[in-house]
Amino acid sequence: MAALDLEEQEQLSTIKAWWAAWGNLITWTVIAVSASLIGYQAWNWYNRDQAVKASVVFDALQDAALVGDLKKTRETAGQLTEHFGGSAYASLGALLSAKLHVDNGDTKTARAQLEWVKANAPENMLRDLGRLRLAYVLIEEQAFDEANKQLDGKVDPTLEARFLEARGDVLLLQDKRDEARTAYQAALTKIDENAKAGGALAGAAPQGYRNVVEIKLDAVGGAR
Repeated sequence: MAALDLEEQEQLSTIKAWWAAWGNLITWTVIAVSASLIGYQAWNWYNRDQAVKASVVFDALQDAALVGDLKKTRETAGQLTEHFGGSAYASLGALLSAKLHVDNGDTKTARAQLEWVKANAPENMLRDLGRLRLAYVLIEEQAFDEANKQLDGKVDPTLEARFLEARGDVLLLQDKRDEARTAYQAALTKIDENAKAGGALAGAAPQGYRNVVEIKLDAVGGAR
């Protein structure tokens, strides 16, 4: 792909900085919520013995990820997908490993792990989170058309606003400012709808998230 001009580089840097600040919180929040459900649903996903074994490997992966041990994180994520692929632990492990690899500049490995989540996660929310994270990896690689494709289709309600926002980010980097503005406005509308709905939808956005989208909207000319 042709090199980005200075303005596009600044826009990409801004989006990457946002994801560094907020993407981690989004990922860890979803993973924490999903992990809390595993104990209740383990019997449905896997037999009890296998679920216990998978949880031990997942705990080791979490420890490795928290201290930034890239090799051990990658290896334990591979153990989960290879031996416990039918459990949610495998998807959660792949998400964590992908995050660490992106942080260390290895987008190739991250892409493979996120593709696995997108295809194999047992919950729609996890599959969609895999798609969202993959879209931002593709944005970082300047593969904007591919990133856009990851955002197509139905999405879990808890992630709808973030998909709309990500769409706006891609469109902005493609210099489609009017379309980006529309996407950001739609994301704000969805955030407000979720807040009124209450429950899980209201809690889907961390505090201050609406302000972040408003800033992006202002950057493309504000509401019209």
